[in-house]
Amino acid sequence: MHDRGKTLSGLRPKPVLVLGTDDIASAVGHALAGDGVPVLLVRDPDVPVLRRAASFDDALELGTVRLGGLAAYAADPLSGDPPGAVLAVTDRTPETLMDPCLIGGVIDARLRRGQRRAGLRGDFGFAVGLGPGFIAGETVDIAVETAPEAAGRIVRGGTTRPPPAESSLLVGDEGQCLVRAPRTGLWWTCREIGETLEAGAVVGLCAGVQVPAPIAGCLSGLVRRGTWMRAGMRLLEVDPRPEDERCPGISPLAATIAAATAAAVHELRQTPRRERRHEVLKWLT
Repeated sequence: MHDRGKTLSGLRPKPVLVLGTDDIASAVGHALAGDGVPVLLVRDPDVPVLRRAASFDDALELGTVRLGGLAAYAADPLSGDPPGAVLAVTDRTPETLMDPCLIGGVIDARLRRGQRRAGLRGDFGFAVGLGPGFIAGETVDIAVETAPEAAGRIVRGGTTRPPPAESSLLVGDEGQCLVRAPRTGLWWTCREIGETLEAGAVVGLCAGVQVPAPIAGCLSGLVRRGTWMRAGMRLLEVDPRPEDERCPGISPLAATIAAATAAAVHELRQTPRRERRHEVLKWLT
């Protein structure tokens, strides 16, 4: 207990635990930290981050990352934590952080499609779920919709919208073209996010299979080289829009979801529920 408290020594008062480090989770962390709420982002080891240029995930590789004027720091090692940090990133398992003495609330921003999430409501002050699979008032206190057609809608009671059909998953939130891993295996690439590609240009190798760019455009998303991929996982993203139409950093969709989440957190903090002692780990599996 004492060691874990030291690990989060730069995050007082008790931080909000945000599960996920992708662009949506990072936008949520950015919005909360911008309001002075300390945040700890937790990397999801099962889903590699695609839009790394729009997230704080690389802080775990580089030590610190800036996004939208705010800096996030790797929570480990302890010596790297600035004393005034309000936004940190960790790759520790959520189970090791499930301590109500350290955490003020939980936001599940992992956006795991097709999964019905078990209850987050437990020992903490509040629980918020983003995207499909949550029941507001039952598995979470409040949910926030993430689908483009309903982005930012706060759900105070009932089930969130189901995940989109598989065919629509090939199109990004703002018209980008997604490519998924053709088979399970190691991903390797020499490309970098921001590069301009011609249609058919080889982006990298997944389990030894060449992966080409499906269309011409800017490489807006790219899983980190050396990542072990499962077949069907999002691997890269190409944005065909002209440069003056692209939105670097936090996207409008992510900003809308983050603003709604921050509003939900504020609402829950104004009307806290009585904390209840029961199992809080089952929803992590």
